[in-house]
Amino acid sequence: MFLYAFASDRNAARKVSKPVVTFIGENNLFITNETVSKLLIQNRGGLKNVAKETLVLNKLENALNSNPMIKTAEVYVTVNGTLNADIEQRTPIARVSTNASYYIDDEGLFMPLSTNYSARVPLVTGFVEKNNLKNVYKIASKIRNDAFLEKNVFEIHQSTDRTIYLKLRQCKFLVQLGDVTNLDKKINNLKAFYQKSLKEKTLDDYNKVNLQFDNQVVCTKA
Repeated sequence: MFLYAFASDRNAARKVSKPVVTFIGENNLFITNETVSKLLIQNRGGLKNVAKETLVLNKLENALNSNPMIKTAEVYVTVNGTLNADIEQRTPIARVSTNASYYIDDEGLFMPLSTNYSARVPLVTGFVEKNNLKNVYKIASKIRNDAFLEKNVFEIHQSTDRTIYLKLRQCKFLVQLGDVTNLDKKINNLKAFYQKSLKEKTLDDYNKVNLQFDNQVVCTKA
């Protein structure tokens, strides 16, 4: 019992070292190691050489999780006194560029731009409201999870009546999706039209491709 108490006292009194920050997932750093360390220090008043028993880890985690670039954070101290912070960043899937500029993340939520890194994601233009991102998010999520769309779509445009348009790389025509109903069918129709026109070398013959109608692709020639 004496040895256990002695070991516990020594462990509690062990000094905490400089924070070790680990980023989980993608390597694109929207928030830097230095910024995370500063957040930890600001919320503890200086972490280096502070006894472990005085740390309030939940408070530190809450401070990190309140940062708009961080999805989840886990803070813990190892037996040798090293303070660790495991950080999972938020993932942007589209960038809104209207009267305001911000990202939409992979959960359909507002995410501010980062001064540290700019994500290569489709641009969103037109009429977009921060509190009503549902339609744009559905399209952006579809693009992110579809190899053809991810390769070819560079812009999503939403008009005031919520009609969705897409712009494709190296194509002059505008794709009119309409609303987000029957999205899979519309995208399959677009792929079929694109591959046929690419084979026939007629992609430049059109200025609009309308996918709003069931089982039809209505094209307007340039």
